[in-house]
Order: sequence, then C-alpha cells, then structure tokens
Amino acid sequence: MRVLKEPLFHFFLIGAAIFIWFHIVAPDDEVVENLETIVIDEDDVALLAIQFEARWKRPPNDTELKALIDASIREEVLVREARKLGLDRGDTLIRTRLSQKMDFLTEAIATSVVPEDEDLEAFLQQNPERYATSEKVAFTQVFLGEEASEVEIEKALTALREEQDPFDVAGSTLLPASMPLTATKVIDSVFGAGFSTRFAEVETGRWVGPVQSGYGVHLVRVNAVELSQTPPLADIHDAVLRDWRRVMSEDLAQAQYESLADSYQIMAPELAGPAK
Repeated sequence: MRVLKEPLFHFFLIGAAIFIWFHIVAPDDEVVENLETIVIDEDDVALLAIQFEARWKRPPNDTELKALIDASIREEVLVREARKLGLDRGDTLIRTRLSQKMDFLTEAIATSVVPEDEDLEAFLQQNPERYATSEKVAFTQVFLGEEASEVEIEKALTALREEQDPFDVAGSTLLPASMPLTATKVIDSVFGAGFSTRFAEVETGRWVGPVQSGYGVHLVRVNAVELSQTPPLADIHDAVLRDWRRVMSEDLAQAQYESLADSYQIMAPELAGPAK
C-alpha cells in the first residue's frame, strides 16, 4: 500500500511511539517523585562531563566536575522550591520554553527519517523555483554619460555597429566595460536595479540602446546568455533533503498538535470578524 511508504505516515509512527513513551513514563514519575530526595547518578555525571567537553573541547578535571555537580544540585533545589511556591504557574517564559521543547522533539523525529530519493525528487519537482539557478548574462557596455541626446546615441550606435573600438566611443566611467557570464542580480547590484531587465529583449551580438542604469545612459551588446535552470537532484541533494525535512517537520508538528488538541475540550470566545 502506498500509505505505508508516505514519509508523514512514518513520522506519525515514530512520533506516536515517542509521545506515548513520554506519556507513560512522565506522569508516573511525577506522582511518585520524592521532592525531599535529590539523586545525581552516574548517568547525570556523565552527561555533565559530555556537555563540558562539547563546550571546552576537553574533559573536566575533578575540581571542575565537582563544581558542575554542585551547580546541578543547586539548580534542582531551587527549581523544586520554586515549584512548591507555584512560581512555574502562569510564567510565560517557562510555558514558551516547554512549548519549544515539544517542537524540538518533533524536529528530532523529522531528522531521524531518511526519505527515498523518489520522495526528494517529487519535492524538487514541486518546488523548482527554490533551487533554480539565476539567469546569467555576459555583455559589453558603453557609457554615454548621465544624459545623451538621440543624435549622440545614434552616432555612437553607428560607430559600434561598424566595429569601432568601444573604448573610443565610451565616456569616462569606473563601471566595468564588460562582464563575463554573471547572475542578473549581481549585474543589477553593480549597475542599479532593473538594468538587466532589458537584456531579455536584446539580440545576442548586436549593439542596442539606450539602456538606462543608475548612473546614466548605456549602449549594450549581449555576448552570451545562460538561462535559469533547475539542477538535477544529485547536484543539490543535501539542500533538498534539508528543506524536505523542514517542511515535513512543520507538517508533522501541525498534525501532532491537532491530534493532541483533539483530546482536550477547548473553550475560547469567538471573536467577531473585521467590521465591513
């Protein structure tokens, strides 16, 4: 059955297993928890050491490990006393943090799933614009100044079309006289927004103009064009996988939320729509 191959179905299976496990373990622990006893076992100490090493790129010495254990005990004492006083209730910071941890759990589930290539290929075909390369243009330009009359433009075009050296026709400028195959957005960053839009209308190898830039008037000859294209999956596999997991994680989070919300009776005021 196709449903057994659906990534979201796999997410549900893994997610359900993890959430059920937490549901079974956490409530019982909360009920029988001895608030007067604090236990730091070998696993806790090992975790503290791992966290220290991840941050400082070396294992802690005995003094440092003792300080970590003391700090952990101090934190646990203060947390328990705060809970006794009810300081955790109504605290938006704590509520936000717990909500985030639930989301992190969902993200961890999504990261653990390895999709088939056919799933990634389908995702790529559904979102080609995300991975399409920019159109590139190679061109030569002649700058005629901030303004140019029709007579000046026609005279310069005639000279260029008669293969006169562009340097003899061009006015003084620091702008590049030519650019190799370059993404249109980069061209616009050099010459000003919208400069490259005229290139789509230009016949390759022919001088045309005027073309307006952020600096003034130009004559342009397009030398080559490389159209936008979507690379094959093999060339962008990691990027597609990352985006696929992010989207699937969002879908799973929403589906998981809706599943959990169904177990609650939710009462909230209905707000009137915007005034017409």
